Amino acid sequence: MKKVAIVGFGRFGKILKKILENDFKLIIIGRNNLEDIIKADVVFYCVPISAFESVIKSHKKYFKDNHLLIDVLSVKIHSKKVFEKYLRGLKTQALLTHPMFGPDSSKNGFDGLPIIIDKFKTSQENYLFWKNYFANKRLKVIEMTAKKHDQLAANSQGLTHFIGRLLEKFNLKPTEIDSLGTKKLLEVMGQTCNDTWQLFNDLQNFNPYTKAMRIKLGRTYDLLYNQLLPKRINRKKIIFGIQGGKGSFNEEAIIFYVKNNAIKKFQVKYLFTSEKVLKNLNEGNIDFGLFAIQNAVGGVVEESTHAMAKYKFKIVEEFQVLIRHFLMKRKDISVSEIKTIMAHSQNFRQCKDNLSKKYPGLKQVSGQGDLLDTARCAEALAKNEIDKNTAILGPKILANIYGLEIIDEDLQDNTNNLTTFFLVSR
Repeated sequence: MKKVAIVGFGRFGKILKKILENDFKLIIIGRNNLEDIIKADVVFYCVPISAFESVIKSHKKYFKDNHLLIDVLSVKIHSKKVFEKYLRGLKTQALLTHPMFGPDSSKNGFDGLPIIIDKFKTSQENYLFWKNYFANKRLKVIEMTAKKHDQLAANSQGLTHFIGRLLEKFNLKPTEIDSLGTKKLLEVMGQTCNDTWQLFNDLQNFNPYTKAMRIKLGRTYDLLYNQLLPKRINRKKIIFGIQGGKGSFNEEAIIFYVKNNAIKKFQVKYLFTSEKVLKNLNEGNIDFGLFAIQNAVGGVVEESTHAMAKYKFKIVEEFQVLIRHFLMKRKDISVSEIKTIMAHSQNFRQCKDNLSKKYPGLKQVSGQGDLLDTARCAEALAKNEIDKNTAILGPKILANIYGLEIIDEDLQDNTNNLTTFFLVSR
């Protein structure tokens, strides 16, 4: 009777034992009996994909000329390369296999379950023996090269495990009205998530074709998601969402854009932050978004770069607007009572030198949330929502809208103070 060793006695190692135990003398290899590999005729490797190379490297000293090594990894190009590397110059044989089942899918038996085999470095005699053996165990034997296996597995096993983990992150739960399709999804989630995270991670990273699968899946999701959104929110007018509030530099920019493009029917939604602009664009609440990305003096608008990192969008147009800064206060407050200047951080950068010369004693503050926007700060000042001893640094029009008094003008350090804006779409 042939002696068969099993290296790795985890979930699949135990299944393999059930298949083989009536036909061979089994040796379960652990850390304390590695030398028993020498006693075996055949060695099955049921170790994690990421551990496979280090295991083969450390076991090489035990391999004999008449040994047949069989791996059961879920990726085949990797195991092929490892065997080629460490069996070079040896007469040790190697058979590549992938049993396409696990504890959950084989709980009712093995009839018809697929196993992939690649002859690789196996003698014809050994190859036919194991091919027939697996067939006699009523497994569906599929002969396939390692490359072909990994190409197909990426869009089969790799995709299934990815969807299963995705559903887990989605927190899919059974309900009392579940359809058969929903129950199947729950089954996929349960089956794939019963496997270890290490297996999932290895499946995704050791198969050279799974990255392309994930990229394609992401693009397909975006395509399908966008198909569900209306091409236009309102057929009668274009809906723009802008980074600022009423009277903001962003409003100046959108007015500049619609005039230059002769757009007559439009509506502006004041969303205050770049994050909200891109969020509303992604959710289909606006047709186009507009936000500032860079200023000639102030540099990159960090708020916008952080938001852009979170969402996908198309740049429709990039244009510049000349920006002027005015300092304004409430009419019931004297200049001597002002303690703080409030504005977007970009405004302070653009006026840094002039502010330090003319108002060195005033504290410079930028708000949080919607109060990141200077126009929203002006509104808050007019409505007594912030300290009345605050001055606002921003567009001239804010004084007219909110009844404020201008106390200084053209505080920008550079007379050619251009800000670049993005007009974006889904």
